[in-house]
Amino acid sequence: MGCAISGSDLTSRSKAQEMRDETPAVYVNEHQIQIIRDSWRVIQEDIAKVGIIMFVRLFETHPECKDVFFLFRDVEDLERLRTSRELRAHGLRVMSFIEKSVARLDQSDRLQTLALELGRSHYRYNASPKYYGYVGTEFICAVQPILKDKWTNELEDAWKALFQYIIHIMKDGYLEEEKTKHNPTVTATNERPDKRHTAI
Repeated sequence: MGCAISGSDLTSRSKAQEMRDETPAVYVNEHQIQIIRDSWRVIQEDIAKVGIIMFVRLFETHPECKDVFFLFRDVEDLERLRTSRELRAHGLRVMSFIEKSVARLDQSDRLQTLALELGRSHYRYNASPKYYGYVGTEFICAVQPILKDKWTNELEDAWKALFQYIIHIMKDGYLEEEKTKHNPTVTATNERPDKRHTAI
């Protein structure tokens, strides 16, 4: 199950760089927004399938990611994962986040708020930023066969740019939440994050 971008620039940076990168996130341009939206109309038709493929690939290529997921932690059989209702539901939640992101492409402030909150919730789940790029990579690999001849290098670059932007903002949210939780002047709460909003 090969993919040309496994180990791509979405995931190749060191932990220190990925946690504290000061380079500002670069937003997608108008043309990239348009081609992402055009491709999303096709992807949407197979949204559940893409979610499952994405996570099965993620667990296959990066089995350590399963440690973040209580439900899938001890599942070794990939066939069982492919037919798991829980994995299907989680995949749909992630695809829903991507759908919301695509819908907000011309409202970068709203997209930034969405990604920041997702990063904060991932801190509460102890889902390290090192995993975020893996999801983007596996999403791209999962949609290539669905888009067939509509998949181009230009479209790949556009999706990569979007994921890199989202990942950058999510990391900011993660670090903000980390600072809040480690600041003794901030009152801790006992609230549990809503599992419906997790992305990985």
